[in-house]
Amino acid sequence: MKFLTLSLLVLVALLTYLLFWPVSVEPVAWQAPKNPGYLGLYASNTKLANLERISLDGQHGPEDFALKPDGTIATANHAGNIMLLLPGSEKFTTWVNTGGRPLGIEFDKQGNLLVADALKGLLSISPSGEISLLTNRVAGTDIVYADDVDVADDGLIYFSDATSKFGAQTFGGTLAASLLEILEHKGNGRLLAYDPKSRSTSVLLEGLVFANGVCVSHDQRFVLVNETGSYRVMRYWLSGPKAGTSDVFIDNLPGFPDNIARSPSGGYWLGFASPRSNSLDDLSESPFLRKIVQRLPNFMRPQAKEYGHVIKINENGEVVMDLQDPAGKYPLTTGVLETEDALYISSLTAPSVGRKSLK
Repeated sequence: MKFLTLSLLVLVALLTYLLFWPVSVEPVAWQAPKNPGYLGLYASNTKLANLERISLDGQHGPEDFALKPDGTIATANHAGNIMLLLPGSEKFTTWVNTGGRPLGIEFDKQGNLLVADALKGLLSISPSGEISLLTNRVAGTDIVYADDVDVADDGLIYFSDATSKFGAQTFGGTLAASLLEILEHKGNGRLLAYDPKSRSTSVLLEGLVFANGVCVSHDQRFVLVNETGSYRVMRYWLSGPKAGTSDVFIDNLPGFPDNIARSPSGGYWLGFASPRSNSLDDLSESPFLRKIVQRLPNFMRPQAKEYGHVIKINENGEVVMDLQDPAGKYPLTTGVLETEDALYISSLTAPSVGRKSLK
């Protein structure tokens, strides 16, 4: 009898916890598009398998790349280091440390490295290694999760604040904060612009569900921004009759899009950190159940799958190349840097940089 009473008490306590324990997310209902899966345009292949590996000297998580005119490649990692691969070298070495979590990076015309640091904001690192803060506030609010950055020919800097609610510093790091934003799906992400001349920051686009990769178009007419939680890439027009408006560039992707970058041969490279989660899609119209999911132990929640996947898109938002590694030997791919002789592949967690020769 005592055992039955105790069991009932435990069951009541568990149900009370699952139904009423306060959590940081307030999910909203939305309708996830039908997952295209790995069929048709995204038919499964092994074109990204067997990548070469370039050492990060014991570091991990090469999130993004930036390329200097002399061929030097920069990347950033979880320890806050900006690392460089010098021409002719086969190993990245540490250059500077931001003291935060640098994510997206890009060199400007003056040789400064622009850094979207999830903990610090938008930074600039001079060629001599001096770090300065460009901005960490916009429209009276803090920028709590600077994610990716690109610079236009006129010097204007475009970058994303992945979520204005779930700061990486407050909510357990970049991955944990991103999962909260995606699970809630209210759209707290923003596309921002910084003008170095006036030192002013402005909001161009908001309501994005985890605003991620940012890329200025080849012709400078628009900016692309990955909306990770909605499986699509948005286009914000900078000039022409549509200036100041946005539309969808490519929709219903088979994974969570991370970085996006111009290809020197035309078009854009896009990386998927993970395939979509069917269980998460199934719960898209059930905010109450998603709140319960957040109360579950971490190991019981939807998890990222180690599946290598990058695609190339043309100027019309059409897929023209698809490279995959279903085995996920180089896991959680975030993007691509294309050079004359190779594709360099970045990752959320890998202890190396992947490279696929083009020769």
